[in-house]
Amino acid sequence: MKKNKLREHLNSGKPLLSTRMWSTNPLFWEIVGQTGNFDYVEFLAEYAPFDFTDLPNMARAAELNDMGTMIKLDFQGRGYVAQKAVQSGFQSILFVDHVNPDQVRESVSLIKPKTAGSVGKFGYPNGRYIGNQSHIPPLEHVDRLNEVVLCFMIEKEEAVMNIEEICSIPGVDMIQFGPNDYCMSKGWNRLDHVREFKEAERKCIQAALDHGVRPRCEIATPADAEYYIKLGVKDFSLGDQVAKYKAFLNGEGKEMRDMVNDIR
Repeated sequence: MKKNKLREHLNSGKPLLSTRMWSTNPLFWEIVGQTGNFDYVEFLAEYAPFDFTDLPNMARAAELNDMGTMIKLDFQGRGYVAQKAVQSGFQSILFVDHVNPDQVRESVSLIKPKTAGSVGKFGYPNGRYIGNQSHIPPLEHVDRLNEVVLCFMIEKEEAVMNIEEICSIPGVDMIQFGPNDYCMSKGWNRLDHVREFKEAERKCIQAALDHGVRPRCEIATPADAEYYIKLGVKDFSLGDQVAKYKAFLNGEGKEMRDMVNDIR
């Protein structure tokens, strides 16, 4: 059975590095893979348009370049899309907008297999899965579903309050603090409350570490990682496809615009 790269890293204690993609075009996924710098790619399905024929193509492009895959999903309809993503070959699901432990338990059950001794609800719809492995024995299918890495955004005030119980739920592999949604849930603008949201983030990171859950942090530059490494974090998502492109257009693009405007 083909292996889940993210699960292998978690099992061995190795760090994970990803980047965030909006585009479903496999060309961009191949470009990421050819650098050799990233363990997996996160597809921002919560932000970007896509259809179900895109999912296996993204997974395939990642696998051909020895990378894993994660998909970030909307809260509504998460179970249906998450199962389709796993069936297409995605190795990890990033769930958003959960506020209480019962919601987390429900999402875990949607990906765990429906088998003896399990709380899972996922059956055996044949499909591609990792490495195009359809029609494998049912208990091997159980194993590959159990290897799917489940990550949860902790991005609402209620979720932060419930972080200890959330991190104690079997099946929760990783968590990630979301400062924008957290501040929004508090009625704050992010830049006005940096100290407060950083305190909440540290609380979540420590709770995760205490429960054997891997905290994952999103950063814009490598320099940003030093702060989190000192807190015990070793899983990072570096950069965002659209944010980086906008920075180029607003930076070098503005510089070139000014040069052109000065031509007489």
